Amino acid sequence: MYHFVCPAKYRRVVIDEKVDQVIKETCREIEKRYEIRFLEMGTDRDHVHFLIQLVPTYSPKKIIQIVKSITAKAVFAKCPEVKKKLWGGEFWTDGYYVATVGEHGNEEVIGKYVREQGQEKNYKKQMIG
Repeated sequence: MYHFVCPAKYRRVVIDEKVDQVIKETCREIEKRYEIRFLEMGTDRDHVHFLIQLVPTYSPKKIIQIVKSITAKAVFAKCPEVKKKLWGGEFWTDGYYVATVGEHGNEEVIGKYVREQGQEKNYKKQMIG
């Protein structure tokens, strides 16, 4: 089980409700084609968190290459206005964050964190303390 964070190219604010929906729908299609499962997906305006469970035949690097490639194509196809905000024809930045997640102790905590990305109430709660 892995927690991935993928920033949009140049950390641009390009992930609105429509882009969020395209990414999530595309990930559900990816699940059907590959032996991976998206346990949680959470978007913020300039990055996306994924909690992914996968079989050991795929490396984390290979999985994120698949996810980033397929979702970027889908976003550009279904949301052409996003391409105008980015230059160079790339949706995702080259890098990403990845960490393993313990099945029992951390899955619930990380899952909640990923699920609640971009929700205004959580931002305010974090800022207040």
